[in-house]
Amino acid sequence: MNNPEGDVLVGVGPRLRALRRARNTTLAALAEETGLTASTLSRLENGRLRPTLEQLLPLARAHGVPLDDLVAAPPTGDPRIHLRPVRRSGLVMVPLTRRAGGVQAYKVIYPPAGRASTTKPQTHEGYEWFYVLNGHVRFVLGEQEFRLGVGEAAEFDTRIPHWIGSADSQPAELLVMFGAQGERAHLGSSSH
Repeated sequence: MNNPEGDVLVGVGPRLRALRRARNTTLAALAEETGLTASTLSRLENGRLRPTLEQLLPLARAHGVPLDDLVAAPPTGDPRIHLRPVRRSGLVMVPLTRRAGGVQAYKVIYPPAGRASTTKPQTHEGYEWFYVLNGHVRFVLGEQEFRLGVGEAAEFDTRIPHWIGSADSQPAELLVMFGAQGERAHLGSSSH
């Protein structure tokens, strides 16, 4: 017998894990933010616990996504994509992909230089590619520093200490592709 409810809930765990990793948040930090235990969050992400509405509501709020995104609600027939910006640490992130796992795409708007909350390089699992759509970007990777302008791109292993921000008094807009498991975005045409 077909179980549409089970089909909808089967992908919740990977989506929750992908959202948490995209935010570079630990289970402990998310537990504090949502009031759920780290153990419960781990079991939800690993699919060992069937999610309830009481668990999903604080998770949707914490991740800044609608509940429909967590459960991959079936489309309602409206073909338009409703992009929902998420604001974190002075950045505006617009998720461009709606599936969990794999390479994720975002439009990221960095505030003008001087407004950023931190310039401390960070590290995390994954691989990132970005393309500058507007403005200028200051990009620190390891011991090197770069300034990139419109039309320039960079790709890097996110385990290397890195920091990205606007290079001047104007916001910088980037198209970002990120693979939490180290997936790379392969661009270009292939010859057959």
